[in-house]
Parts: sequence; C-alpha cells; structure tokens
Amino acid sequence: MKKLTSGGLTFLTYLFAFLFFFPILWVLITGFKSEGEAVIIPPTIAFKPTLENYQVILDLGVVGYFLNSVTATLVSTLIALLIGVPAAYALTMYRVKKRDDILFWIISTRFLPIAGVIIPLYLIFKNMNLLDSLTGLIILYAGMNIPLIIWMMRSFFNDVSYEIIEAAQIDGATGAQSFFQIVLPLVRPGLVSTALLSMVFAWNEFFFAVTLSYHKAATLPVYMASFMTQEGLFWASMSAAATIAILPVLILGWLTQKQLVRGLTMGAVKG
Repeated sequence: MKKLTSGGLTFLTYLFAFLFFFPILWVLITGFKSEGEAVIIPPTIAFKPTLENYQVILDLGVVGYFLNSVTATLVSTLIALLIGVPAAYALTMYRVKKRDDILFWIISTRFLPIAGVIIPLYLIFKNMNLLDSLTGLIILYAGMNIPLIIWMMRSFFNDVSYEIIEAAQIDGATGAQSFFQIVLPLVRPGLVSTALLSMVFAWNEFFFAVTLSYHKAATLPVYMASFMTQEGLFWASMSAAATIAILPVLILGWLTQKQLVRGLTMGAVKG
C-alpha cells in the first residue's frame, strides 16, 4: 500500500511538473517551426525543424537587446544587494528606533501600482537625461528590488542566533568581520535565492522598459513586443526570441536549484 501511495505521488509530481513546463516546451518547439506551421490549427507535432527564425531575430539585432537585459539585470541586482543586505542585517540584529515603522515604509513602496508612478518617473528621467539609457533602468530596477531584498533577507537573518555574533565579538571580531565571515556564510542559500528572484524580476520587467527606453536601452521584453504588428503576430519568430529570453533564467535556476530550495525553506522556518 505504501509503495502504491509513493508511486502515485511520484506520478502526480511528474504530471504537475510537466503541465507547468509544457508552455515553455511549446515555445521552444514553436521557435523551430516556420511561420505557416506555427499558426496551423490544430497544431502540427511532426514538422521539419528550421533555424530560419533564429536567423531572423539575429538580423533584427537580438544580441544588443540581450546585452542590455544582462547589463541592467546584473548591475541593478548587485547594487540592490549591496544596499539591501546590510540594511536587512541592521534592521534584524540591532535595536533600530521605530524598526517596524521603517520596515512597513520600505514595503509600502511596492503597494503603489506602476501606472501611478510612471508619469512622475518619466518627467524626472527626462529632466535628468536618463531616458533611453541603461543607467536609468539600472537605478530603477535597483530601487524596485531593494524592498524585496530587505524583507527576504530579514527572514533569513532571523534564523541566525545573535549569540553567535556576541561570541565572535568576544573573540575580538569587529562588526564587519562578524557580518562577512560569520553571518553571510550562514545565510548563503537565502542570499542566493534572494539574488535569483531579484534577477528574475529585473529580467522580466516590461512596463518601465517599454515606457522609458526606445532603442539604445531597450531590453528583451521590449524587443519581443516588436513582433506584435498591424500585420499580426509573428508567432515563430517571437517564440525564438522568447526562447533566448527564457534559457538564461532556466539555466541559472537549474544550476542554483539546491541553494534556492534550501534558502526558501530556511526563510520559511521563522517569520
């Protein structure tokens, strides 16, 4: 009976995993179809694969948009981590006045709908000559992810006993040494999961990118939207572009899956 139950749960797990992954698989397959085959109803499963769509998106400059996405994502995530992780550590380990109010204010910056801030942001970026620039997107994405990093890392720092820090200080460690040499290694899985989620949010962001960038700083989501024309949707070419956009996140998630699961589990132990 136990074997049957275990086998049934395993089957359901694989079934749900396949159902969740199927849309991504279908996008990958469609990227190798011709435009005619991509819109046939019912869809064709047997077809002759072609690399024509990838040649099309290469000719349309997908590499430049890809590099813009990589630069904006990596640099903004690094800046957000450099600001958010120490802030979360201080708000968790030290008696900061009105700490709860500060934490609420930080997370409240995410309550406002994006459409409610786009006009003032556009005017600010225009006055500061940051429109259609990677610098502007990097600043915006970093600010967007800092609240997420502070709240996630705070839950991970809560799992670290303050007695460990006190013991290190008794042994002569400075505050910086305790932070970098003792606390950060203990929360490394949480740091990896936080960084990965921040990168995913920055990588997939579309509204700010399409509004505040035109050509020079346009990212992959903006590039993919260009396949929606008055003539219709170019499904095969858009699927090829979507494959280029999806693969880096899939590969990164696969490489860091152990630390990602450990980090999310560790953060769920304490609130």
